[in-house]
Amino acid sequence: MSPESTGQNEHYIRVLRRRFRAWRGHRPFWAGLFTMVGGIPIAYFPYASMTLGNMTLAMSTTAGAGSLIIGVLLITLGLTMWYHSIVRVFAGVAAILLALISIPVANIGGFVVGFALALVGGALSISWAPGKPESADGTPLAEQRDEERSKDELHAAAVPQQQGSGYDLAVDTDGGGHRAG
Repeated sequence: MSPESTGQNEHYIRVLRRRFRAWRGHRPFWAGLFTMVGGIPIAYFPYASMTLGNMTLAMSTTAGAGSLIIGVLLITLGLTMWYHSIVRVFAGVAAILLALISIPVANIGGFVVGFALALVGGALSISWAPGKPESADGTPLAEQRDEERSKDELHAAAVPQQQGSGYDLAVDTDGGGHRAG
């Protein structure tokens, strides 16, 4: 056995990359990224101007404030997906609705680029689910063979749990009579 630990000699970039992968694995990372990137063109294009020689081409419309609000809200929802993944379904639905609203308000949804990215981000957020917990030996419970599981685990998986506190029909019927009579 070596007195030197293998973890001490790792390069800091490798350690940071591993930490980022662990952080990314516990939240809808790609959903938040697509939603935030989709909000940028929606907010930017109504305020953009391009110069061609002496001619200035401005994309500004009367709905510039609405476009800015939609873009900022999409960026905020993307950050919400990252840091509060418990509300991922709400954030996904809100991102999809804002993407749809951006079509008439924000230059066809940021020239379809922002609309498509926000729509994909919202759909990814709704469909994301946290991973299944692993058992003590490191393999997921769903991948264990029945011979490897204990009898208590097999019994709990085979017998459905009762819902509620045991509802009794005889108490509710009042002997077949009506409550008023």
